[in-house]
Amino acid sequence: MKLSQFNFELPEERLAEYPADHRDESRLMVLDRKKETIEHKTFKDVVNYFDEGDAFVFNNTKVFPARLIGNKEKTRLGCKNQAN
Repeated sequence: MKLSQFNFELPEERLAEYPADHRDESRLMVLDRKKETIEHKTFKDVVNYFDEGDAFVFNNTKVFPARLIGNKEKTRLGCKNQAN
């Protein structure tokens, strides 16, 4: 996977800067790998995708604005042909 695969255009109006007023109304994208389909739902529909015995892990960590600035160190990468 290459970092360049993550380059895409995102219009400003599509950028979520704040959570939805009613959190259960936030958008949910559902990918069905078997059918190769994508559905657009709301988060309150997430319960429809669980079976008995499934676990749901809640993450209640806080997010704060931050920026990490760094420089990539130049390195030499060598590769030896091991085939004889």
